Amino acid sequence: MNPDEKKPHKGVYLLPNMITTTSMFLGFVSMIWANQGRLEAACFAILLAAVMDGLDGKVARLTNTASEFGVQFDSLADLVAFGIAPAMLLWHWQLSTLGRVGVAAAFIYAACGALRLARFNVSTAAVGKRFFIGLPIPAGGCTAVSLIFLASVLPEGITVIMPYMSFVLAVGLGVLMVSRVRYFSFKEYDFLRAHPIRSMLAFLLVLGTVISAPRLMCFILCFVYILGGLVYTLIILPRRNRQLLRALSPQND
Repeated sequence: MNPDEKKPHKGVYLLPNMITTTSMFLGFVSMIWANQGRLEAACFAILLAAVMDGLDGKVARLTNTASEFGVQFDSLADLVAFGIAPAMLLWHWQLSTLGRVGVAAAFIYAACGALRLARFNVSTAAVGKRFFIGLPIPAGGCTAVSLIFLASVLPEGITVIMPYMSFVLAVGLGVLMVSRVRYFSFKEYDFLRAHPIRSMLAFLLVLGTVISAPRLMCFILCFVYILGGLVYTLIILPRRNRQLLRALSPQND
């Protein structure tokens, strides 16, 4: 560190942790609202917690106040906001109709979220910043919320299968969180810098479609993100590895 560079004021270190605390508080409030039957309010609390989760790390980097304490505190807040709160929300919404099976599905989601965060904390130094290994827990929480929003605009005849869809979603998201599937982290913006006009047009297109049909598009965007990680890990990455091995293999005379 440059000795002439001034260290941030001690009070500045509180700012990212205050944002993290807000994210955890929103997850806590979401559980209270879900218990009261205010499911949509609980969903919006989780989405707002995701916004706060995206801000705390950026604020810490911009103010040069990142710390190991902040990393660990952020993981604990994520477990509350995107692990336990969505599990409780899914249980109050549909999983409770499945009895013990529903309880097991909700617990699997929450437990896998905890395992995902623990693995991330111990492997963050060994994994590049471009990809996450396993579905990020905020994405899992937002996907659970998007299904609840989508169900409100589906025909009534489909609602009879919602308990089973919520079961598949809870278990599936849990498995993806502890899997080795790679998901783009959005921490590196090389493509955005190289193609600013295309990126802006794509952003405007997505924004327009989200505004026109927010409940449907939220689910589609989450589904595309999850599917994209599976396609990259299971199809694109093995193909690239095979091409690299062929390129590095010695040529036969």
